[in-house]
Amino acid sequence: MYYTKLRRSLKIGNSQIKFLILKGENDIILKILVTEMKIVFLDASTLGSTPMEEISSLGEFVSYPVSTPEQARQRVSDCEVLIINKVKVDAALMDCAPKLRLICEAATGVNNIDLEAAQERGIKVRNVAGYSTDAVVQASFTHLLSILGSAAYFDRFVKDGSYSRCGIFTDVSRPFPEMAGKTMGIIGMGNIGSRVAKVAQAFGMKVVYYSTSGTSHCKEYPSLSLEELLAESDVVSIHAPLNERTLNLIGEAELGRMKPSAVLLNLGRGGIVNEAALAKAVDEGIIAGAGLDVYTVEPLPEDNPLMKVRHPERFSFSPHSAWASREALLRLVAGVAKNIRENA
Repeated sequence: MYYTKLRRSLKIGNSQIKFLILKGENDIILKILVTEMKIVFLDASTLGSTPMEEISSLGEFVSYPVSTPEQARQRVSDCEVLIINKVKVDAALMDCAPKLRLICEAATGVNNIDLEAAQERGIKVRNVAGYSTDAVVQASFTHLLSILGSAAYFDRFVKDGSYSRCGIFTDVSRPFPEMAGKTMGIIGMGNIGSRVAKVAQAFGMKVVYYSTSGTSHCKEYPSLSLEELLAESDVVSIHAPLNERTLNLIGEAELGRMKPSAVLLNLGRGGIVNEAALAKAVDEGIIAGAGLDVYTVEPLPEDNPLMKVRHPERFSFSPHSAWASREALLRLVAGVAKNIRENA
């Protein structure tokens, strides 16, 4: 008997219901195939061992620790939802994923995604904002207090037995400066910058800021020019995005305007501070120290000037991990899952 084939599909929740209708002269046969949407995470190792059940429950979930560009092109061939953190998503990768309808950035910044190419192909792009604010604020002061208090030196002084042999009850070789009464200059008064300002005030600091966008929207604190902020601040803390206005914002000339006792913190984006100029400025005592969590190239190359400084004790480094508190990681996964539920 001859049958006419008709194909139909219907999306219900996270499942795609496909119908195959076989229509004959005297009967109709209906075949139903239920498929879950394919969710692919190309660099899941960037989230460590964070539980993924909230995402994996939404469809057929496949994750890879890392993906080279070639591997990425192969792995997205049948995915409908793509999750990435730092993998570059360009037009070529999108063209390898004909079913792709949603790209979920497992972070806030979307510099690694070709947004124009996604729009041209009708692919939605969603990120997660605000999940790491508390973590980055806490990490900012971890760096600052470590530098000001010579934490590494005093910890080593006790652990290596120097304290046990010193003959007196204390070591006052490195008296630390108090933060109360000093000035905190914040570059980028967004969500994180404004929270840093509140904590700085709790330490008794005066707060000023520089608006990288030029809008000076915050009226709670004085808005200064960059030159004024650098000259007046005892601590300069960067919490700005990387864009055409902030690329190489802080170079040799800007560092030269800072106080010799000042500390620079960058927990915004690599590329805002010229790293060679910073290494030289701290080594030569132009400024007192620097705390960094972000770098122009990540991971930090071994031949970077920051890896060859003569006075490493004046620096506090972390491997772009200020965002990654336990709670922030859980909020990030929840945010990605929410984006999938609402947009896929």
